[in-house]
Amino acid sequence: MLRAFRKMTIDSPTQLEKPHPRRNTWLILIAAFKLAQAVLFVAIGVGAFRLLHKDIGDTLEKLVNHLRFNPESRLVNFILERASLLNDHLLRRIGWVVFIYAALDLVEGTGLYLEKAWAEYLTLVITASFLPWEVFEVSRRFTPIRIGLLIANLLVFLYLLKLVASRQRRDHTSKAVQK
Repeated sequence: MLRAFRKMTIDSPTQLEKPHPRRNTWLILIAAFKLAQAVLFVAIGVGAFRLLHKDIGDTLEKLVNHLRFNPESRLVNFILERASLLNDHLLRRIGWVVFIYAALDLVEGTGLYLEKAWAEYLTLVITASFLPWEVFEVSRRFTPIRIGLLIANLLVFLYLLKLVASRQRRDHTSKAVQK
């Protein structure tokens, strides 16, 4: 009877549970950034579609007055001049492009949060594809924001590259041990 009781307590669900694996904090931070970026792009896409069939110059002038910007400033005049270039076709295209990019960020962020290897590869490829463009932009116009974005994306790229390489080494070693 005592032996049966010991067997029941040893095989109890509380003792059979595996310890919860530790989450990768950096992957979660990168995932949070990607998800926040997805929210931002959705907002931009919604804004682009809400501007369809409206006079964008008039809308921007109302915004400038509401925010109490100087209507004679060079920046305000530059933005108002560029607003005349926007038409419904271009706004629709901008909206769809940012929605697609938001969906991609959502997939990346979710996959990274779940610590999926495919998400690490996807983020690695996408981040690497934008690095040359960011270097070009920094060389064209040197601003603290551009430098910050380049450094942040470079750090994300290097971290994910290190993570993927260490996983491949670990998988290769475990396969060699199994043979």
